[in-house]
Amino acid sequence: MELIRGLHNLRPPHRGCVATIGNFDGVHLGHQAVIGQLAEAAAELNLPATLITFEPQPMEYFAPGRCPARLTRLREKVNALRRFAVDRLLCLLFNDTLANLPAQEFVRQVLLDGLGVRYLAVGDDFRFGKGREGDFDLLVASGKQHGFEVVNMHTFAIDGERVSSTRVRTALQAGDMAGAERLLGRPYRMSGRVAHGDKLGRELGWPTANIHLHRKATPLEGIFAVEVFGVAGEPLPGVASIGNRPTVDGTRTILEVYLLNFHRDIYGAHLQVSFLHKFRDQVRFDSLGALKEQIARDVDDTRAYFAQHYATNN
Repeated sequence: MELIRGLHNLRPPHRGCVATIGNFDGVHLGHQAVIGQLAEAAAELNLPATLITFEPQPMEYFAPGRCPARLTRLREKVNALRRFAVDRLLCLLFNDTLANLPAQEFVRQVLLDGLGVRYLAVGDDFRFGKGREGDFDLLVASGKQHGFEVVNMHTFAIDGERVSSTRVRTALQAGDMAGAERLLGRPYRMSGRVAHGDKLGRELGWPTANIHLHRKATPLEGIFAVEVFGVAGEPLPGVASIGNRPTVDGTRTILEVYLLNFHRDIYGAHLQVSFLHKFRDQVRFDSLGALKEQIARDVDDTRAYFAQHYATNN
């Protein structure tokens, strides 16, 4: 899959495609259904499948203080999309210029001059352009005028309810990791690079890999059984804490992972952490001694979890 950052990086070979537009936050089963729909059209028309997305996401631009926590950062989204039949991902910088672009200009600059779209799948509630003036009907009319087909994207439902990023986020916030996995088609995963921390875990006898998340907010917090990818021997079982570490008056959200029976130096490694089961919320302890005792119980719970569910010897 080719990642194209911005309209200025489009070249003549990128013209002529089937496309869809969206945030694709989480790349859940609903998104995967749309990608499948796009792949069918791509095969029928013998054209590449292109996804159009935005960075930051539009709501992060318009309401940065009120937007929900992302499920996936751009790098995580790109890695997830590589598993599917996507030929190109066009990532548009959502800034003042794009926010104030009239709908008809968006059609001309992006869909026609930029991509030469022949087939476009969007939701019938899709809005775009300055003041949200563009809608599904405008796209249909533009398609008839300029020779591209516009279709309503498929809706994917589980238990009679549409699969959405909001629904995934709700499951994660409730600690329903199995429910989130059903909606995503895989365990929820976060990734980042192992960095040096304050070595508190090591001082307590439980050395952890501290992972930079580069997020303003996270869609989940607490203590989890996890599997870690990105180092030899993967997947590696572990217990993860994600939150602001209230016992030591932390001010920013950190992901810390203790890997079971693991003693190698992995500073600088880029890890992917899959969240399998939530044990508890983060709580503030009266002392570091009490925290150390609870960590020991969390590790025991993690070993028991993997022994029961994965028949691991760790």
